[in-house]
Amino acid sequence: MNAPPTAARRPRTLLPAPGAARTLAASTLTRSIGNGLVVTVVVLYFTRRQHLPAGRVGLALTLAALAAMAASVPAGRLADTLGTRRVAVAALLLQGLAIAAYATVHTWTGFLLVAAAVAVTDSASTAARGALVAHAVPPDQRIRTRAYLRAVTNAGFSAGALAGGFAIASHTPAAATAALPAGGALFLASGLLLLPLTETPPRPAPEGAPRWLVLRDHGYMSVGLLNAVLIMNAGILNVALPIWMTAHTHVPSAAFSAFLLINTALVVCCQIPASRGVNDVPTGARALRRCGLWLAACCAAFAAAATGPLWLAAALLTAGVAAQTAGELLYSAGSWALSYELAPEHAHGQYQGMFGLTSQLGTALTPAVTTFVILGYGRAGWLLLGLALAAAGAAAPAVAAHAQRTRPFTRRPAPR
Repeated sequence: MNAPPTAARRPRTLLPAPGAARTLAASTLTRSIGNGLVVTVVVLYFTRRQHLPAGRVGLALTLAALAAMAASVPAGRLADTLGTRRVAVAALLLQGLAIAAYATVHTWTGFLLVAAAVAVTDSASTAARGALVAHAVPPDQRIRTRAYLRAVTNAGFSAGALAGGFAIASHTPAAATAALPAGGALFLASGLLLLPLTETPPRPAPEGAPRWLVLRDHGYMSVGLLNAVLIMNAGILNVALPIWMTAHTHVPSAAFSAFLLINTALVVCCQIPASRGVNDVPTGARALRRCGLWLAACCAAFAAAATGPLWLAAALLTAGVAAQTAGELLYSAGSWALSYELAPEHAHGQYQGMFGLTSQLGTALTPAVTTFVILGYGRAGWLLLGLALAAAGAAAPAVAAHAQRTRPFTRRPAPR
């Protein structure tokens, strides 16, 4: 008689195993489609349809982002206290209502208030959903689950952005207006899809542990600072590359869409394979070290594209995009490993909130840093940026090892 198939011998499928991972994937896909739809439509809707000045719209979004950063850690601690599923569902439902409210706004003040509500609930949702993964799936499946969810996120966002592009291209005001409540409805559905998950009771803190433990965990904060630097990998592609290729290469600007498509396809197809073997602090830190090297290679390729004929510039930019994507995949796997493995089991919410805060900080600084360096120093700026990213990656093993040695309150909670 043949033995039943073990987990190691089960055939790999595109779907995660039935249970929590598949539920999380369904919720993530729905949310990502809504996010792609809203992100594509919202700025053009308020600048073209509601005739708000672009500068004022940008200011409102910046202020909303600051509010989101302030809410990240408190929202994570709330998830630790009340339950990760409960807070994740509530945040998604409130975010869906806030997004739908965009369609009722006609003034800058109203836009600011709604944008702040959307950003704060998004920050709360991110922290709670990150902790929810830690509690809903076994520890040895956390990174693989996050990798699958990221692949789903990219696919869903692309589908939503495509739908938003059609709404804008239709030049029908009603289509753009309807896209916002439709996006809100998708967020509502995403929250409801999480309801079948079993709520994990909040885990008791060790005796003597401070309420805001993450604020005293200086090792984890140091890892977060490296995260804020390495997350600039996205800005290299989305912000710096289009500016550079149009101003300093012979490659037509229309090629940028092809580069984004290459990146998205590689992330969807390769995030899970790239995350295999990254499951603890040492392997996560080594992934970040390799990430820094790939990003440095990307910067060098982009710098070299400013010289030579069109075919050579196009080849170098394509190689740079491939290198950036490799760095992005390794960054994701490494950052997930460190953010989970360095967090006490009773405080995943506030730790995910802090890691999300450093990600938001790096994302907010990326446009200013990359444009200043690239526009100010040209090819030398690219090399300088690559050196900084390689240095951040090279520091990851030592910084992560220090954070692991100095973890506070890693013992089991005292029985009650």
